[in-house]
Amino acid sequence: MSRIGKLPVPVPAGVEVRIGTDVVEVKGPKGALTTPVCPLLNYELADGHVTLTRREETRESRAQHGLRRTLLANCIDGVTKGFSKALEVIGVGYRVAVKGNVVELAVGYSHPVIVDLPDGIKAVAEGQVLTLSGVDKELVGETAARIRRIRKPEPYKGKGIKYVTETIRRKVGKSGGKK
Repeated sequence: MSRIGKLPVPVPAGVEVRIGTDVVEVKGPKGALTTPVCPLLNYELADGHVTLTRREETRESRAQHGLRRTLLANCIDGVTKGFSKALEVIGVGYRVAVKGNVVELAVGYSHPVIVDLPDGIKAVAEGQVLTLSGVDKELVGETAARIRRIRKPEPYKGKGIKYVTETIRRKVGKSGGKK
């Protein structure tokens, strides 16, 4: 039995969950999300909890059990609390600015890099830190990864765009390695 899949997903007050034939719709104070229904699983909504059970004991249904439960839990967390990722821009002359739905990065190229944010993602720049937030965990993470990919942190000086929680493993330069 999947340890994660067998846990019931609590539905807080103010969140509405509708289980359809193709998708599960979740509406809450921060917005609405949908997640696809797996035909190998049974979805039951009872007394403030959604429970997922397998229809049959196959390898694929066991694999989907924990995944689908986690996707549903992420939808419920997203419409109640939301998700956020913080990126830090490190380097001399490197800076970040948010103009409406556009992030402008000056990260050592001959031109500023313009990133259009997808719908549902908000960005706030405070100094060298860019914070992305939204209700969809997958979209927030993918947008943060796309922005980080523009200038990955390098190991010698540590310049680049990194997550705030990330630590960069530093290397000794050419002169530091000789004896």
